[in-house]
Amino acid sequence: MSDIKQNIETFKNKLPENVTLVAVSKTKPLEDIREAYDSGHRVFGENKAQELKDKQPELPDDIQWHFIGHMQTNKVKYIAPFVSLIHSVDRFKVLKEINKQAQKNDRVIPCLLQFHIAEEDTKFGFDWAEVKEMLDSEAYQNLTNIRIDGVMAMATFTQDTEQIRREFRQLKSFFDRLQSDYFSESAHFKEISMGMTNDYQIAIEEGSTMLRIGSALFGARNYT
Repeated sequence: MSDIKQNIETFKNKLPENVTLVAVSKTKPLEDIREAYDSGHRVFGENKAQELKDKQPELPDDIQWHFIGHMQTNKVKYIAPFVSLIHSVDRFKVLKEINKQAQKNDRVIPCLLQFHIAEEDTKFGFDWAEVKEMLDSEAYQNLTNIRIDGVMAMATFTQDTEQIRREFRQLKSFFDRLQSDYFSESAHFKEISMGMTNDYQIAIEEGSTMLRIGSALFGARNYT
């Protein structure tokens, strides 16, 4: 058994049934993704639209591609025909563009709202007031080709586990408020995308339903 297959099998055995493993394949070659696919895995995450656009036609059609990176409006068109979920909607402008491109492809594209929970400025995301203003607006009500399935965030990159836990807990509270105030009738509003290789155990404890895991499955990432 290859290392990738073994890693995926080992990792999945640790996860609760309600938690989806998103195998983060950014910068990884097609053969690594095929190895993961051959092990039975189907959910992969990429963070660059152009890279995802290039990879998608070369790999099996039943892969569920999740876009997890910072979304630029001029790149939405590259992934709109096939993407299964966009995790990183951090501005209303982006959501409007996703809706526009989904209409062109006769699709409804599921999305997650990205919140800024980290105690550092390098992360993207909405704050609560911005999301509330957006969801209350008539402009949002007119978006018929997107569907909000939950929330996403990145914790601060730190060794302070209590800080990470506090940030994840904040995202869970945002999810609960949104579910209560805006999506109580929406069965699809159920996803909390939080947790990566270094902090996934805390994320699970704090309510994550989706983990974005790369290096623990594929090994160290090549950024060259």
